[in-house]
Amino acid sequence: MEQDREQGAGEDLHSCEVLAEEVCALGRRAGLDAVGIADAAPFRATRRHLEERRSRGLAADMQFTYRNPERSTDPRRTLSGARSLVVGALHIPAPRLQPTAPSEARVAAYARDDFYGDLRRALGEVAGRLVEQGWQARVVADDNALVDREAAVRAGIGWYGKNANVLLPGRGSWFVLGSVVTDAPLPPSTEPVRDGCGTCDRCMSACPTGAIVEPGVVDARRCLAWLVQAPGSIPVEFRQAVGDRLYGCDDCQEVCPIGHGERSEAGHESASGADVPAIQVLEASDADLLERFGRWYIAERDPRYLRRNALVVLGNATDQDPVVDALLRRFAGSPDPMLGEHATWALARRATGQLAAP
Repeated sequence: MEQDREQGAGEDLHSCEVLAEEVCALGRRAGLDAVGIADAAPFRATRRHLEERRSRGLAADMQFTYRNPERSTDPRRTLSGARSLVVGALHIPAPRLQPTAPSEARVAAYARDDFYGDLRRALGEVAGRLVEQGWQARVVADDNALVDREAAVRAGIGWYGKNANVLLPGRGSWFVLGSVVTDAPLPPSTEPVRDGCGTCDRCMSACPTGAIVEPGVVDARRCLAWLVQAPGSIPVEFRQAVGDRLYGCDDCQEVCPIGHGERSEAGHESASGADVPAIQVLEASDADLLERFGRWYIAERDPRYLRRNALVVLGNATDQDPVVDALLRRFAGSPDPMLGEHATWALARRATGQLAAP
C-alpha cells in the first residue's frame, strides 16, 4: 500500500510537471514573450515594502496595489486555495527616439495600443487550459489584485531594475506583465534571474525630477508618470519637467542600456501618429476623449485631466503659433478653476520664450 501511495504521488508530480510545460508552451504560442511559474505563497517582503513606502508618503495618493497591500500581495485573496502563478510578459514596441513636433503631446509606449488587452487574451488561453484540466484559474493584470512585478521576479522572468521596473535579460523593461492564479500545484521555476544592473545608474540620473530616490524606490510625488495621472493640479514646480507628455513617461527606460537592442529591433513597429496633437485634446468632446483614451487610467474617469495635461504641453511648446495662444486664452477664461489656472500658467510660460526642459 505504501508503494502504491508513492507511485501515485510520483504520477501526480509527473502530471503537474507535464502540465506546467504545456501551459508555458501554450502561453508562448498565444503571444507571450516570456512565461514562468511561481509559488502562490504571500509576498511578505513586498507587503512590508508597500506599507513602509506608503508610510513615508512615497506613494502620494496612488491607490492601485497600495490601496490594500494585504490583498495585493496574497494571491489567495484572488483565488481561494491558490497554489501557483503562471506569469507572462508581453513585449511592447519601444518608441523611436525622435522629438515630437511642436504642440504634439507624447504618449508612453505601454499606452500606445491595447497591450494589456493582448496580454489578458494570451493569459486567458493559459487559464482556459487549466480549467479544461479540472483546475481553477483567474487572470490578473494591471489591476489592484496583485503586484505583477513581484510575481514576475518570483517566476524567474526578470529582476528589479533600479527604476523599480522588471528587466528581462537582454531585453530590458519594454514589457507588460500579468499572471494566471491557479490552484494547480505546478512546479515553480527554480532559477531566479540575477541582477544585471551592476553599477549602472543611468535611470536614476536621467529621471527629470529625481523621482528615483534610492535604487528600486520611486517617489510618486515627483514621478511624471504619476503626476500626469493624478487628480488635482500638477504642482507648478514640475510643470516644466512634464515637457510634451500627455500620458506616462519612458525616460528611465529609454536610457537603460539593456533595452537598447530591443529598441533597434522594434523601432519599426512603433505606431506612427501615436503622439497626439494637444490642440485636438482640448477641442475634443468628453465622449470623444473617453472613446479614444478610455483604456488609460484617467483620474475619476474625467477627461478634464487630459485637457489639463494638454495645456501644460502647449505651455512648454516652443512654437509661436497664434492659434495655440488664442486657444490658451479661451481656456484661461474657463469656468473650471483648474483648467483656467493651467491655461494661465501656459500663457505666461510661452511669453517668457524659454525652452521646455529636456
